[in-house]
Amino acid sequence: MKRLLLALGLLVTSFSSIGADMSNGADNFYNSDTVTMEKVTFNNQYGMQVAGNLFLPKHIAAGSKNPAIIVGHPMGAVKEQSANLYATKMAEQGFVTLSLDLSFWGESAGLPRNAVLPDLYVEDFSAAVDFLGTRPLVDRERIGIIGICGSGSFAIAAAKIDPRLKAIATVSMYDMGAANRNGLKQGVTQAQRQQLLRQAANQRYVEFQGGNTVYTGGTPHTLTGDAVGDEFYDFYRTPRGAFTPASASSQNTTRPTLTSNVKFMNFYPFNDIETISPRPLLLIAGADAHSREFSEDAYQRAAEPKELVIIPGAGHVDLYDRVNLIPFAKLATFFKSSLK
Repeated sequence: MKRLLLALGLLVTSFSSIGADMSNGADNFYNSDTVTMEKVTFNNQYGMQVAGNLFLPKHIAAGSKNPAIIVGHPMGAVKEQSANLYATKMAEQGFVTLSLDLSFWGESAGLPRNAVLPDLYVEDFSAAVDFLGTRPLVDRERIGIIGICGSGSFAIAAAKIDPRLKAIATVSMYDMGAANRNGLKQGVTQAQRQQLLRQAANQRYVEFQGGNTVYTGGTPHTLTGDAVGDEFYDFYRTPRGAFTPASASSQNTTRPTLTSNVKFMNFYPFNDIETISPRPLLLIAGADAHSREFSEDAYQRAAEPKELVIIPGAGHVDLYDRVNLIPFAKLATFFKSSLK
């Protein structure tokens, strides 16, 4: 089991704290003088409340119809971690933008907290289209999406069944299905996967009878010497990106429940990815990112128009918040062209 957890960068130990690496323009909590932000809520198709932040350029003309972009946070994160930054930066470029908390996370509804349900995550993005497409300042024919980390795979899954999403971009994408089935670089064996499934299934008996919830994965609470885990630690467990919503304890932020996390085993977001065409697809990954394999896989499977952009000197988490490395100009050009 320890080998499995290390393969996924998920070894969790006790908490300690260090200073955050704020180099290369790390600016997760960026605010803009040219953008306004409003907290909003809307219901998904199943009547569950989804919480979001709506960003508007201050110079937006009354009565105008504008392109809009939905921004999804990394898996296990909340909208205040990376998604708000991207939404703010794109609003500076003239877009109406919406960051949202996926169901079971942050300020959105759903019990138990930190539950995994990929189809519902996908639905939340379509519900975000419902919301934006009925706003008076939004042109419903010009709505795009940015998915960061795990939300990249949810965004692709949403785009496959929701043609209202006219342009799709992913950044540091994780295929959450493949990552849980196979680990990084196919590092998880079938025997290890079966052991994890047995553990999760047996834990269901415990929780059904009122026992304590067990959490898995997420971010370590101390430096472990594992490169992947330490990379996440530097963002989620330090002032660089730490943010604990009222509905979560600091010990469980980013950590899904063990019994629900196995649902990712049945999640295949890249199957039929070619059906997104002719809507454009932009995939952005760091040259040094441990997740780069997922963007490359999606690019190989997708149909034109598609583009894979590799950022030199960038790792996976670098593209969460390091404004010196994130290609905001490329994203702005892509959406201005695709949503014109």
